[in-house]
Amino acid sequence: MNKEDLRIIKTKNALRDALILLMKDKKFEEIKISDICSIALVNRSTFYAHYEDKYELLVDIIDSLKESLLNDLNKNKRILNTKEYYIELIRLFLNHINEKKDIYTKVLINNYNSILIDIFEDAVMKDTTKKIRKKQIKTGDIPANIFIKYYLGGVANVCIEWLNNQNTYTESEIISYLEKLIPNDIGE
Repeated sequence: MNKEDLRIIKTKNALRDALILLMKDKKFEEIKISDICSIALVNRSTFYAHYEDKYELLVDIIDSLKESLLNDLNKNKRILNTKEYYIELIRLFLNHINEKKDIYTKVLINNYNSILIDIFEDAVMKDTTKKIRKKQIKTGDIPANIFIKYYLGGVANVCIEWLNNQNTYTESEIISYLEKLIPNDIGE
């Protein structure tokens, strides 16, 4: 990797960090490019050399979170049955949220509630579809997309509830509740 590549990486990281920092206190719509540049210590022309607008920068942040979540989900090698797969997937997702709690709680939840669900659904849809094709997960006579959407909707909303009310439920309590809610014989 040459110096130019490192400068680009550092600049993009500074711009991402600046937007995340600003979104803690302001709604995304209220943030100006000049605010982002001021915090990132770059000029406007540098910003526009990397991003067309602040929306493209936000998409870059979201894509980075999706990629990180997909990497975490790929650690899910424990597929004894569909229930075990989903419980392990939930554990990995909650760990992912914990590692990036600052971004998820103060930025995404405060600004765009649907972004968290979109990130989770997109990443898990890819992972689950791959495992269904390999026949590691069985859906019975239920079409794969219906099967995935049904469980993802419930799990995503429970995870958002946990994120919004972390003083009410522990991570292990949430996993315990979901273990009771997901039947043992899914798709068998």
